[in-house]
Amino acid sequence: MHALHLASVTAVLKHRLENGLVECGIPGAIGGDVIVSTLPPDRIAVTSEERAQLNLFLYQAAPQTGLTGTGWRRSDDSGRTPLMPPLSLELFYLLTAYGAHDYQPEILLGYALQWLHQTPVLGAASIRAALSACAEAGAGRGLPKALVEPTLQALETFPVEMRLCLQFLSLEEMSKLWSALQARYRPSLVYKVSLAPAKAGDTPV
Repeated sequence: MHALHLASVTAVLKHRLENGLVECGIPGAIGGDVIVSTLPPDRIAVTSEERAQLNLFLYQAAPQTGLTGTGWRRSDDSGRTPLMPPLSLELFYLLTAYGAHDYQPEILLGYALQWLHQTPVLGAASIRAALSACAEAGAGRGLPKALVEPTLQALETFPVEMRLCLQFLSLEEMSKLWSALQARYRPSLVYKVSLAPAKAGDTPV
């Protein structure tokens, strides 16, 4: 696991959501800008003037199960010493929609759901492209370029693919989650994101 593993996954998902909203023409359809943030829900202002917004919040990380580990093995330049495979985690995200006008939250959440459903697996090339774009986004909007370079190098050594899986929480589970976040409930979805060894011949999606 690289130091920017958590931030990198979040940045890739945020980048895809931003691109998806633009490609689907959502800002024009709802008559205004839409922002995508990655803040804790209790830091988002919930008022009659709230902005049209999607928020992606990493609320839990857990050990990833089901990997044999053989797909991660690499050798150093001598070909003799196996390198340590990256720490594998499953990341859980709360995707929430906001809006001050009728139907805005439902529209945003629906399009986000459709966009992520169309590409539930991101290949290594797509991940690298998204991270590179995040590094070029500028101060305050993307990941620091100097820190992204080691992450891209790590992806060269251990190429991965990112898998998204929609999780269906019961009303009780969702209520407990929002209560723990100490924030006012808004329409939301939960996604589990895991990394796995990239398949040979990976191409951007």
